Amino acid sequence: MSQYTGVAVSPGRVVGTVRTMAPPVAEPPVGEKLPDGTDPQAESSRIAVAAEVVQKALTHRAENTEGDGKAVLEATAQMAADPSLTQTAQGFVLAGNASAERAVWEAGDQVASMLEGLGGYMAERAADVKDVRGRIVAELRGEQAPGIPDLDEPFVLTATDLAPADTATLDPSVVIALVTSDGGPQSHTAILARQLGLPAIVAAKGIHDLAGGTEVFVDAGFGTITDDVTDEHRRFAEAWSELQRNPLTYEGGGVELTDGTRMQLLANIGGAKDAKAAAEAHADGVGLFRTEFLFLDREDEPSVEEQTAAYLEAFESFPGKKVVVRTIDAGADKPLPFLTDSEEPNPALGVRAYRTSWEKRSVLTNQLDAIAAAAKASEAKAWVMAPMISTTEDTEDFVALCRERDLAPAGIMVETPSAAVTADRQLAACDFASIGTNDLTQYTMAADRMLGTLAHLNNPWQPAVLSLVKATCEGARTAGGDPDGFGESANKPVGVCGEAAGDPGLAVVLVGLGVNSLSMTPRSLPAVAKVLSTVSLDQAKQLAAAAVSAPTADKARDAVRAGLPILGEIGL
Repeated sequence: MSQYTGVAVSPGRVVGTVRTMAPPVAEPPVGEKLPDGTDPQAESSRIAVAAEVVQKALTHRAENTEGDGKAVLEATAQMAADPSLTQTAQGFVLAGNASAERAVWEAGDQVASMLEGLGGYMAERAADVKDVRGRIVAELRGEQAPGIPDLDEPFVLTATDLAPADTATLDPSVVIALVTSDGGPQSHTAILARQLGLPAIVAAKGIHDLAGGTEVFVDAGFGTITDDVTDEHRRFAEAWSELQRNPLTYEGGGVELTDGTRMQLLANIGGAKDAKAAAEAHADGVGLFRTEFLFLDREDEPSVEEQTAAYLEAFESFPGKKVVVRTIDAGADKPLPFLTDSEEPNPALGVRAYRTSWEKRSVLTNQLDAIAAAAKASEAKAWVMAPMISTTEDTEDFVALCRERDLAPAGIMVETPSAAVTADRQLAACDFASIGTNDLTQYTMAADRMLGTLAHLNNPWQPAVLSLVKATCEGARTAGGDPDGFGESANKPVGVCGEAAGDPGLAVVLVGLGVNSLSMTPRSLPAVAKVLSTVSLDQAKQLAAAAVSAPTADKARDAVRAGLPILGEIGL
């Protein structure tokens, strides 16, 4: 019997046969030269032709894909068409007599290294470059590009990691679970798996010891894989399968706990299309409107008019309901050429988000002008919050800018430990707080959330992180103010909009710690609502206390799951 443990990123329980991702394209030998008599010009031309074939193949796949997968494939196709890769490779052929395959490999290394040196979001694109490099080399060799096994029967896919172009085209009816040895909870693979509702585990070391064809039980709620499949495992898997055949639903209006306490269940969105989908999923409003979509991948700041139109379009899906708008969260993994410094040695701890307004004030004030104009023209109830707040001076400054524009309520993101432990003073200076558990975990544990090797630290079940959530809610109670209409525990509203809110077991803990709204991907709404409807506020408090006092993240999660049998009953 063998058991492997990784980081759970998307829940589900399945029994299936292991199939392994095809190996990556082999590196051409170092120093590989053109065969004697080969025309270097003709050899360099082969590179452009191969790149065009790859670009067209990816574009074709994008045309037959929807949603986030389509966007990922389109971005990868654009990278295949980027002349910086092909022209660099052609230069290696013409200047050094390298073979086309070796030239493409070295050019890919050069471009990827440059992106990795930029850090943050650009560093993530390095994996895309290497993916495209491998596809071009495969085309030059006449080989099939590596990818997901093309099989008709369902299987559990194991891989080192998946390129975005592969993850984007996963078919959940065939790939019933995904297990990778690398990657982290915020990788492309993890994010897209959650959006697909595909059971997934990342950072599962040793998983490649499992031979293809091995039957395994994958518990993607616990993050475990075993080849010792029992009758109980099969019952768990059948319960999950039944949940897929007859999915849970959420009708909106807040979820009612067994004692009558009500909680808002909100949605995270990135634009008007997401807002429409969230409204169709009956979300009670929007707890996180990420506005970066307007700013990324462009050289210049969008105009106030362009921003106003985009915000208004999203607001229109939620007339009379709360839409919490987060001002631009640039920097770290989302650098912008007109706003952030790409040379920062440690951008995650640098001038990002609200801090960019210290030197470049107009980007923030223009955005607030646009939000105010959209709010005035809409029936939605616009709330505005600033990310990456550390001091009460930050909070007071941001709230003053909002007050000047009649934007209220005005609040902050609690993502730094400093904001959490001074929440009483922070919330005395603003109207509400929203806890971003992704960054709060990263900063609390001093662990880059993009690194798979630190994935076990970047776990929102960490007792230290939960203690800071508790401190934030306690600060809200002492800060005073009026309740938001849901929940009894926070005098000033405190929500959670990080990935943790969409974990049904963790949602119970968050409610028990004192939050009064949860915001998540719309797909998570029904399961969170179902689990919350089975507990009282007192039970949630008891489970929260057990989690906070646990010695480890795993023991915190295990203690809560033991107290929530409903999770097993519905296959989570």
